[in-house]
Amino acid sequence: MPPVSPELISSRSGRVAAARRLGKRNFRGKDRLFLAEGPQAVREAAGHRGDGTPTLVELFATVEAAERYADIVGAAHEAGARVHLASEDVIADISTTVTPQGLVGVCRFLDTPFEDVLAARPRLVAVLAHVRDPGNAGTVLRCADAAGAEAVVLTDASVDLYNPKAVRASVGSLFHLPVAVGVPVERAVEGLRAAGVRVLAADGAGDRDLDEELDKGTMGGPTAWVFGNEAWGLPEETRALADAVVRVPIHGKAESLNLATAAAVCLYASARAQRASGGCRSVTQS
Repeated sequence: MPPVSPELISSRSGRVAAARRLGKRNFRGKDRLFLAEGPQAVREAAGHRGDGTPTLVELFATVEAAERYADIVGAAHEAGARVHLASEDVIADISTTVTPQGLVGVCRFLDTPFEDVLAARPRLVAVLAHVRDPGNAGTVLRCADAAGAEAVVLTDASVDLYNPKAVRASVGSLFHLPVAVGVPVERAVEGLRAAGVRVLAADGAGDRDLDEELDKGTMGGPTAWVFGNEAWGLPEETRALADAVVRVPIHGKAESLNLATAAAVCLYASARAQRASGGCRSVTQS
């Protein structure tokens, strides 16, 4: 295992206090730092570079975790992060989870300017409009990553991307694809459409059926899906911005699908259509 601080860091250390306060949104915004907890998130953070700058700046690890995840500690050192050995009590003090896994990283913000998302000419984008639950936001981000989306956009009415629950729910996907935050929904839709992306609003009351759209072959081009609030969906003014409002068909007796499940269905439908024969691989292809 690479060398780490020879002594356990004290719970009274200023470094511990600085990390602990990142559990609150106002301090995250002020410091432009957030917490990544657990081996998967810390591993991804250690390997991530934002504009050439290492994302992971500090790592707190119990002695047991440092030995068990020696490869992650080594990656943190290689990334230039400060590594501190810490007692389980210190980790519990910093962590926002009920059962900490012994590793807590302090990371730089890594959101991407919306203009950069558009400049990359994305083929598949998830837009979270008015999504307030951090667990749902993180899970949709994970679904978008798994489906091969090139970006996720969180509107200005949505939850904080760096909420610890959102970071955990993304299971490392936060570090895999560009995420733009604080974008007004009107600007998101207009910008994506101007970039050649078809904008679809996902809504249970949509006048178009996802299965029918797939059968008609309309899903193969660059697409952005707009997903709404967990409780009330998308407001009428947001639905009106989209090129079409599409519902996921319910073939059984379920009343509806939750946000993350519906997002997974929609994103994978687009991903499959885009990869099928004749599907668009980029906005410059037909």
